[in-house]
Amino acid sequence: MPSRLRPVLAWAIDLLLLLAFVAIGRASHGEGPAGFFLTLLPFLVGLQSGWLLRAGRDPIRIVPSGLIVWASTLVLGMLLRALTGQGVALSFVIVTALVLAAFLLGWRALALLINRVRARRAA
Repeated sequence: MPSRLRPVLAWAIDLLLLLAFVAIGRASHGEGPAGFFLTLLPFLVGLQSGWLLRAGRDPIRIVPSGLIVWASTLVLGMLLRALTGQGVALSFVIVTALVLAAFLLGWRALALLINRVRARRAA
């Protein structure tokens, strides 16, 4: 893949996984689509902030790119939820941290594994 497309594809994957996170969360609580964007917005601001903070680094790497994006999405998402009166119960924070880690770090780990396998086969 051309190096200039890597950040675009990585950002799109992060965004799709964030959308899935919000959709799964709302569905698991029996909430309809009406408040989807209200739920999404704090985490989207966190995701975008993380992408700005990791600028210039390989977006596929777990350290530091993935960790920056994950931490920013989690921390800013929770802070903005608290500021807007949305729930930030400890159980929600823990589940959010784990699911976002699995999503935002997991796909990067899988991509790195695939790249290593391809490199070994090419050698």
